[in-house]
Amino acid sequence: MTLRLILSTALLSASLSATLPAAAQVPAPITTDPAHTATNPASFATFQIPSHGAQLNAIAYIPSGPGPHPVVLLLHGFPGNEKNLDLAQTIRRAGWTVVYFDYRGSWGSPGDFSFTHSIEDTQSAIAFLHDPANAKKLRADPSYIVLIGHSMGGFMARYVAAQDPSIKAVGLISAADMSVDMMQSIKPEQQKTAIAALAVGLADEGMAPLAGCTPESLAKEVAANAAAWNIPTLAPKLATRPILVITSDDGLAPSNDAFVEALHKAGNQDVKTVHMATDHSYSDQRIALEEAVLDGLDHLQQK
Repeated sequence: MTLRLILSTALLSASLSATLPAAAQVPAPITTDPAHTATNPASFATFQIPSHGAQLNAIAYIPSGPGPHPVVLLLHGFPGNEKNLDLAQTIRRAGWTVVYFDYRGSWGSPGDFSFTHSIEDTQSAIAFLHDPANAKKLRADPSYIVLIGHSMGGFMARYVAAQDPSIKAVGLISAADMSVDMMQSIKPEQQKTAIAALAVGLADEGMAPLAGCTPESLAKEVAANAAAWNIPTLAPKLATRPILVITSDDGLAPSNDAFVEALHKAGNQDVKTVHMATDHSYSDQRIALEEAVLDGLDHLQQK
């Protein structure tokens, strides 16, 4: 059964006022801390994930209880100013181990940043979680991994999950297409101009947290991989897994809508969509974002 849920601020407000009191509508993990336990309490871990000769800075939010707990691998965007760690805390309170890491060349992780390296680093993080010794330390269930990515992290989530059938489900928050669709439609004589324009856009996003790259090098990487990274072609590889697609008024909704349409054409009957009238960082919809993600994870566990 395909579930479609389109939320806006107005509809959400109307729903809350017309049914139960607002306090009853908010899931407990958003409002209530878990009871402290002396044995296997909720905890926080810092560690490094090996990836292609580099050690990626990583953290984990581990819920209380012996586990093993299902895992969310939370993937940040470009360059990663919005880390969504409030979301990580809420997901932990719902009983999930949440792992967050910084790609090579970003936010102090050694190495050179590139989109290709970020794909490889996401795959390395999954391999790290599949290692029984690492899973035990994090009280994590390596057979139950969900990828949730924001912006560029959404691109990583759906691309990597399409290559890896072990991933249980995918959550996309304003997933970026990295302009691959635009690059595919560019004629050869227009490519130089298109690369220059894309480089300007990447520079405007902010390059200070990134090392070993330039806006131009990243734009050229997108152009070189436009066909391989085509978003709609990923849909058949994700046709059997639950997908949550959250969009906002940041201009990325059309490409995500096209991806949803491709998923439906591929036969995926478990796609949930949510739209929020807010910006790319969901600045005034953080609780609504948490609710949407928790609802998606709850749906997954009830399957």
